[in-house]
Amino acid sequence: MLKKNPQDSGQGDLLRSRLDAIIDLTHELAKLTRVVGWSGLEADLASYYCADNGRPGGSIRLMAGLLLLKDMKGLSDEEVCEVWRENPYFQYFCGEEFFQHRLPVEPPSLSIFRKRIGARGLERLLAETIRVGVKSGTVRPRDLQKVNVDTTVQEKAVRFPTDTQLCHKAREELLKTAEHCGVEVRQSYVRKSKQAVFLANKYLAARQTNRGRKQIKKVRNYLGRVIRDIERALVKDRSLEVAFDNDLAKARKIYDQAADPKTPNKIYSWHAPEVECIAKGKAHKKYEFGCKASVASTSRGNFIVGAMAHHGRPYDGHTLATVLEQIEKLTGIKPGEAHVDLGYRGHGVKDSDTEIILSRQKRGITPAKKKRQKRRNAIEPIIGHCKNDRKVGPRNWLQGKSGDRINVLAMAIGFNLRKILRWIFLSLLSALCLRQNLPAPQMLRLENALF
Repeated sequence: MLKKNPQDSGQGDLLRSRLDAIIDLTHELAKLTRVVGWSGLEADLASYYCADNGRPGGSIRLMAGLLLLKDMKGLSDEEVCEVWRENPYFQYFCGEEFFQHRLPVEPPSLSIFRKRIGARGLERLLAETIRVGVKSGTVRPRDLQKVNVDTTVQEKAVRFPTDTQLCHKAREELLKTAEHCGVEVRQSYVRKSKQAVFLANKYLAARQTNRGRKQIKKVRNYLGRVIRDIERALVKDRSLEVAFDNDLAKARKIYDQAADPKTPNKIYSWHAPEVECIAKGKAHKKYEFGCKASVASTSRGNFIVGAMAHHGRPYDGHTLATVLEQIEKLTGIKPGEAHVDLGYRGHGVKDSDTEIILSRQKRGITPAKKKRQKRRNAIEPIIGHCKNDRKVGPRNWLQGKSGDRINVLAMAIGFNLRKILRWIFLSLLSALCLRQNLPAPQMLRLENALF
């Protein structure tokens, strides 16, 4: 079920003051509150709730508002709930009429809401930020026709994978499942495996490679013995196959890849088997573990109009068609120009309405197109800000492939909202300077002091 959104009664309370009487209504967050189309969000996101069954969840105004504030300020689920209880502007943004002294919801409710609406619901929130950006003047409608597209690696919050640690972890998880199901193994190798992991790390750090490899082989052998013990137990009791099916498949994969580094579709994390190893050619970081993600921004204004995750390590050019479809879906405008780097050669996009311009391309480039071609590099700092302007860090902490898709959209939503807030603040600052008759140099110094 779904709770109704908070309604503004317009009435006062004898013992409490209304929020609109406490806060400054010219504050950028208060102005943003009046621009967001809350009724449209409620109409579109209400379909993810059951109409007449179960305990009512939080209202869409509250849950969507908390999600937007979380991405805007780069906070965690726990932090945004704590700050909401203390900040009247946060409560006004989420539709409250009077100041509240309690938590809006329990922090796990935000995770439940994200899973409920999924990537499609986050795309609807990203489309709303684009609409608000156009309405507030942060981005012009004609700017949406010319975009820059690039890919990056969305890193997962996993430990750096090594064969030793993966085999040790797989053995531990199999033993946990065996204990839960009442399956007895001949030997657990808890002490011996831990000692072998310690010695392997010690020998490899001292560059004693042969000794280190012997210890790694021991850890792998211990995993193999536990796997065979459990398989023999499953032959006797077929009812346990369902409980061990997923864990045994991952453990066998880790056991095989520890012996053959060229094994395809390797597992790099026990809890996140969807993680992929991507080499980007960086000198300081040769390999990154996560998934590929595409980001599209306007050539003028640097406003994000598309973001999506790609699994399976696709070639950059093969992702361009789906990115252009998403841009048209979110903005309602088909891009006339898309500027990409040389990694998109051979993209195969055959659309007469959209011109794909590669960096360093010479044929058919007019002086105006050349300027926009040089602007393609502006998307690189946008990707950096999306990843790093968050307290939770640049890595993705959400689980599964759906978490990868949600996280890249959440980063784009936060970037757009911060840009809109900055635009609203600078508009207020410009109006103040005009009223105070401040000369342009003083106005510029004031802006630089504030940012």
